[in-house]
Formats: sequence, structure tokens, C-alpha cells
Amino acid sequence: MKRKTYTEEQIIGILNEHEAGLPASEVIRKHGIANGTFYRWKSKYGGMEVSEVKRLKELEAENAKLKKLLAETMLEKTAVEDALQTKVVKPTARRRLVGIF
Repeated sequence: MKRKTYTEEQIIGILNEHEAGLPASEVIRKHGIANGTFYRWKSKYGGMEVSEVKRLKELEAENAKLKKLLAETMLEKTAVEDALQTKVVKPTARRRLVGIF
């Protein structure tokens, strides 16, 4: 079965049909979507306007970027901590080692 991608505007339009009084089963049949899809859209986008949905998408993208930055920063911090925990050779011992070679 071919999978169709709906835009936020189309999803809001479909949900508005249901809110206008059309039964859920009729909306699902009319647009050829699954029950689970309809109710997932309803829980996520129910009562929203198109501008609110666009803002939600922007916030989700920004949140993903911030999570990625946090993960990278934590990885760098761990690497620095590991580097600091390694045994440090004293400068005098280093000179002795260099003089040998």
C-alpha cells in the first residue's frame, strides 16, 4: 500500500472536519488514513492552528540541535577528564628521558 505524506495544513484540515461534527470513522474513510494515524494526529495536533504547528516544528528542531550540542559538550568533558587522569611525567623525569635518547 502506498504511503502518503500529509502536510501540517492538511492534517489540521482533516482534524477540523472532525471537530465540525463529522464522525471520526467518516473522516478516516474519506481521507484513507488508519485509525491509529488519526488518533495520533488528534493527540498531537488537536486544537492547534497551522501557525502553532509550524512553531512546534521549529521548537522541535531547535531542541534537537541543543540536545546534540549538549551531547558533544559532555563527550568533550569526558575526554578532558580522562586526559587529566592519565599519569603526568614530571618535567625533571622528562629531561632525563630526552637526554637518554
